[in-house]
Amino acid sequence: MPYQSSKVFACLPQVERGVSKVIGGDPKGINFLYTNNKSVIIRNIDNPGIADIYTEHARQVQVAQYAPSGFYIASGDVSGKVRIWDTTQKEHALKNEYQPFVGTIKDICWSADSQKVAIAGEGKEMHAAVIQWDTGTSVGTVAGHSKIINSVSFKPSRPYRVVTGSDDHCCVFYEAFPVKFKFTLTGHTRFVNCVRYSPKGTLFASASADGQILLYDGKEGTQISALGQDKAHSGGVYAISWSDDGSHLLSASGDKTVKLWDVETKTAVTTFNMGSDVLDQQLGCLWHPKYLLSISLSGYINYLDKANPNKPLRVIKGHSKSIQSLAVHTDDGKQSIYSGSHDGHINYWDAPSGENDGLSGKGHTNMVSSMVISDADELVSCGMDDTVRYTNLIKKEYNAQDTVKLDTQPKNLAVGPDGYTVVICINQIVLLKDKKKVFAVEHPEYEPENVSIHPGGVTVAVGGNDGNVYLYSIQGNTLQKNDCVLDVGNTPVTAVSYSPDGANLAVCCTNKVATYTVADGYKGTSEYYGHYAKVLCVGWSPDNEHFATGGMDGLVFVWSVSAPNKRIKIPDTHRLYHVGCVAWLDEHTLVTTSHDACVKQWTIIYN
Repeated sequence: MPYQSSKVFACLPQVERGVSKVIGGDPKGINFLYTNNKSVIIRNIDNPGIADIYTEHARQVQVAQYAPSGFYIASGDVSGKVRIWDTTQKEHALKNEYQPFVGTIKDICWSADSQKVAIAGEGKEMHAAVIQWDTGTSVGTVAGHSKIINSVSFKPSRPYRVVTGSDDHCCVFYEAFPVKFKFTLTGHTRFVNCVRYSPKGTLFASASADGQILLYDGKEGTQISALGQDKAHSGGVYAISWSDDGSHLLSASGDKTVKLWDVETKTAVTTFNMGSDVLDQQLGCLWHPKYLLSISLSGYINYLDKANPNKPLRVIKGHSKSIQSLAVHTDDGKQSIYSGSHDGHINYWDAPSGENDGLSGKGHTNMVSSMVISDADELVSCGMDDTVRYTNLIKKEYNAQDTVKLDTQPKNLAVGPDGYTVVICINQIVLLKDKKKVFAVEHPEYEPENVSIHPGGVTVAVGGNDGNVYLYSIQGNTLQKNDCVLDVGNTPVTAVSYSPDGANLAVCCTNKVATYTVADGYKGTSEYYGHYAKVLCVGWSPDNEHFATGGMDGLVFVWSVSAPNKRIKIPDTHRLYHVGCVAWLDEHTLVTTSHDACVKQWTIIYN
């Protein structure tokens, strides 16, 4: 194979304010898992940089859980589809797919023998089902709720029981098997967000938006007591997770705390204070044999520290929304990746390890549409908040003084030597010099879409939606249009990029890529075909011989300037998603990003 996937920097959980987030644990104690958009993400708990991504759902996945055997995972999406798939092979072969009801699945629970699966959520006719994993046959009726069922749990020991929690403020207790309604529990006054049986089945607990955590007898279903004196938390409780021996319980709350409870004394022995910002609300938690995890509204995954409850052992950061822009940087041999997402967040990654963090300070408030790194070691970014920001790569901190406010929304930008930046805005091309606006081309006769500045610093190539590339010259503090216009075709230009040595210009449009030789007066040299949907991005290798393109077809091609017919095709780069950005760390390492909010690295081997 001329390519291989070398690293995957996974996305964070997709979260929603006021909605609990289920985080699942591997019974073998190696991995944990969660969902984001159409993906199920499996991460190594010791080294979260090791990740595997399952992308076979056609709709947004809400929940995934391991079978107690560890051999299978069941995942459910917003359409009501449940997929049961293999965990032992990298291909994750599908074992079965069922649709117990039409509507969003919110929780899944396996029986202790890994033979039955309980599914809860919001259906049109019914809100939950319990099925045989291998046949899909129903094993009873989950009745008794009038609204969405948020959570379901099996008693892991005989006699078997099932409990559910719902938006109707109630829990329902069922005998099994077959599953049949026994009675309703009405101890809560608000939505019940989570129900979980203890590992031995002697107790189960329910957590509610009323701030209460109630304990019940596992066999009889009778309420025993509540945790805490008045309430367990001052905010709604979104998730609970038991310790392996059932003596302690972890709870996550909208009051921005996670609490560790001694079940026997009903008291919180540790309170983890997660912060004061609204994004520090806690929506999910997992008691893993080795670690205590929680999920914040920011999407961050926190490894809690019992010895220091005010500071997590580590915080896993990244993106939870689609990545829209990408830049790479090498300094003293240290390779870094910068990615900007739909929510305005910019993250930086250590390319070898995946260690990452966000830029500090107040940054973009909307989608980061374009990023590039300047000769002055600054990250230059533009966003739909109508700003261009210059961020020092050493400090990695936004600076309000280094922000330029624009008149209209920016789409794309490029930097050149001597402090020049060209920004493509709606109906406008803006020239910046030393972080100040010095010139603008107002209402050109075409709609500009993208830009690249020749490494020599004089010529600017602007791609238009009319299928042409227009050339400009930077003359002092002005942009002067040249007579030379490159007619690429009758479809909009989607990306333009000069090679690092300035010898060639690559131009992408809907279905092809073309290269032009700069020294020959921009003579067209080759056209490259292979993508069967719109080509979205282009990136040159440092060797000046190869360049990569990504498209809406999910394909990445690596092309050769001297041998246009030699190409490397990478299919399913970000499965089910288009490839929005490509960049090279070195001549053999390609970085790709997409709407799956993941960053991937590929090793390219040339023949």
